[in-house]
Amino acid sequence: MAKNIMIQGTMSNAGKSLLAAGLCRVFKQDGYRVAPFKSQNMALNSFVTQSGGEMGRAQVVQAEAAGIAPDVRMNPILLKPTTDVGSQVIVSGQVVGNMRAMEYYQKKREFIPAIMDAYESLAAEYDIIVIEGAGSPAEINLKDDDIVNMGFAKMVDAPVLLVGDIDRGGVFAQLYGTIALLEEDERARIKGTIINKFRGDRSILEPGIGALEKLCGVPVAGVVPYVHVDIDDEDSLSERLGRTSKRKLIDIVVIRLPRISNFTDFSSLERYGNVSLRYVDDVAELHLPDMIILPGTKSTIADLVWLRESGLEAAIKKAADRGTLIFGVCGGYQMLGRKIADPEQVESAGFTEIRGIGLLDMDTVFRGEKVQTQVKGVFGKVSGMLSGLSGKAYEGYEIHMGRSCGKTPALMAAGNVYGSYIHGIFDAPGVSDALLKALCAQKGVDFAALETRDMREYKERQYDILADAVRGGLDMDFVYRILNREL
Repeated sequence: MAKNIMIQGTMSNAGKSLLAAGLCRVFKQDGYRVAPFKSQNMALNSFVTQSGGEMGRAQVVQAEAAGIAPDVRMNPILLKPTTDVGSQVIVSGQVVGNMRAMEYYQKKREFIPAIMDAYESLAAEYDIIVIEGAGSPAEINLKDDDIVNMGFAKMVDAPVLLVGDIDRGGVFAQLYGTIALLEEDERARIKGTIINKFRGDRSILEPGIGALEKLCGVPVAGVVPYVHVDIDDEDSLSERLGRTSKRKLIDIVVIRLPRISNFTDFSSLERYGNVSLRYVDDVAELHLPDMIILPGTKSTIADLVWLRESGLEAAIKKAADRGTLIFGVCGGYQMLGRKIADPEQVESAGFTEIRGIGLLDMDTVFRGEKVQTQVKGVFGKVSGMLSGLSGKAYEGYEIHMGRSCGKTPALMAAGNVYGSYIHGIFDAPGVSDALLKALCAQKGVDFAALETRDMREYKERQYDILADAVRGGLDMDFVYRILNREL
């Protein structure tokens, strides 16, 4: 069976996911077969594997860092919030239903066999399993029946490294307070702490590190710098969604829907030096972009209502009238049609039917059975502004409850308005280039000025940069001693 090590955090967004990805890369570089694991993930950014199972995006990133294919066993439970108090529950890659928070809390122990089957199956195939916790292990109101932090660490006898975020301040209190709130047997599992996202001169930290080690009774395993890497981040606190970007040579706007999902669909568009990708939720921030993207959403109807009430629907229609490229993906694609029907109340939004934006000639009906599959192919003859996509190979995956009328093509077009169910549609080599060439031609800009990169090579380099930061910040001899149960 594989050796294991678990990364837990003092809070959400302490950097657990990226640290776990970095360790996966380090272990891979050191010659080990390594796989990531997170028993329960809550995220709207998901992925569909080759076998048709749905899993959280963080474990996809970690699998990529480890050089292996994503597998639903790496994330046996995925919770996709549908409301403030409820989520769609996905177990072993398949939907088991929508549950309110209390209902899931009362039933979650029923999913332990699925979690353990997934973990033990991976552990039989790999040398090392890097386990990621969720939130904080010191949420004392949630510790009963825990299946993702210390509860899971006990199930698989995993040693723990506890991560705190110094960039937000209060890292010593975070780490000490978290450990102080744990039970004695839980504290014994923590073999070291990590100070993450550090900027500045480490020598200034030394007095605090010594005091922290005395207070906590465990060593500081390392100080990891704030590393600037371009790696997909699924966390709801993602800096990508919060930042405002200066408008560049080509300006692309993604509408920041309240329940936006799979915003990593557009990461490939950010990797051109002179392309800005801005996330906008206010008409005043829209300005005059070259392209507007309506992204996926977990609640298409509710977000369409928000789009209408915010004034953004009217702004999108005006932009379409003046020739701006409009592109909808999944839920955003459904919104662009004539109407959306939900007779079975799949989305529980209170509407059995709602008018769409009306820029594409199609209707959508929601049904109980979910479509989740990987897809690939070649675009046929594409009309309009994006005719350069004709004959280009595409690949990606579909995750949706709605069915649009007739045989849905990979890409539906109406002049300068396009839509697709395919997540990751811009990732295939040549697709982003063709899209941006069309925008450049419309604007009279030389495509070469966009400073293109080889996306796959670029992504691999980002994982190596992350691994360098993790290896340089952590005492890896200490980490290997933990793995080998020498501590």
